[in-house]
Amino acid sequence: MKGPIYFKQLEIGPMQNYVYLLGDPTTHEAAVVDAAWDVDTIVRTAEEDGYRVTKDLVTHFHPDHLGGDLMGHSIRGAAELIAKVPAKVYIHKAELPFVHRLTGLSASDVVPVEGGDEVAIGNLKVKFVHTPGHTPGSQCFLVGNALVSGDTLFIGSCGRVDLPGSNPEDMYRSLTRCWGPCRTRRSSIRGTTTPTVRAPPSATRSAPT
Repeated sequence: MKGPIYFKQLEIGPMQNYVYLLGDPTTHEAAVVDAAWDVDTIVRTAEEDGYRVTKDLVTHFHPDHLGGDLMGHSIRGAAELIAKVPAKVYIHKAELPFVHRLTGLSASDVVPVEGGDEVAIGNLKVKFVHTPGHTPGSQCFLVGNALVSGDTLFIGSCGRVDLPGSNPEDMYRSLTRCWGPCRTRRSSIRGTTTPTVRAPPSATRSAPT
């Protein structure tokens, strides 16, 4: 990655979620990754550092990353963020049915994206990497040599695949496809340890002859 980058990690909420601020030090424009739980703290942190938030980059639709209703509890998130700042919500198009149902965001609030799309945060370019498995539209964000991996990749592990909409075969393909090109890059979610990737049983069956 050429040039400086504003990058800050915040641990927020009772589920110990990581929220990220990514920004361009020249224009002082910033994006939030997975704005949820304490939106006031997220916005205040950016403003205290001299940045204005213009985008919410969402890794997947689960309410602890997006906001919305979770098991009878209402989590503040994207809807509250865009009520405070003039931001748009960027999420993979496969997540849209869940987004509108959980958050009440309108179509004009959301920018649906696909893998390979890019967005500019000032002069900073962020590439969307589609990594289905945890959810159908899970995605990571490639910023120069840094990969922000959401609930796709953890230290020595990956996101859960036993939830509605998750798929272990998709997760295996995402990890093996994404991790190869990203081996020399830095995973900015929960450290840099190389994960052990094991194929699910259905992914190791021999092809019919």
